[in-house]
Amino acid sequence: MPIPASRIRNAAIVLGLSLGLSACVVAPRGYYARGYYGGAIVVAPPAPRVEYYGPPPYPGDIWIAGYWRWGGRRYRWVPGYWSEPRPGYHWMSRRWVHGPRGWHMAGGRWRRDR
Repeated sequence: MPIPASRIRNAAIVLGLSLGLSACVVAPRGYYARGYYGGAIVVAPPAPRVEYYGPPPYPGDIWIAGYWRWGGRRYRWVPGYWSEPRPGYHWMSRRWVHGPRGWHMAGGRWRRDR
């Protein structure tokens, strides 16, 4: 028994619509509203958290403070930790800096003493 032409036509329409909709790319609504626009973070980070870290596990260890990390849609707190110091270097803490294109992270590295 042959398939009626109307059923073939309806199947072709459904298939065409399915393929057309699957090719659509929908960007998340309001990336700008969520704080990120064109490579710049436009939302200021929250105030740093107060961390209670207690005594160092080994004498001479230094505390590397936690910081807010941008995760694409919001900031997420990264907790601090103890670290063994590097002779001849000092730790430059992470901090958020506001520039002409938005917010960016600075610091977070060991710098050689002069």
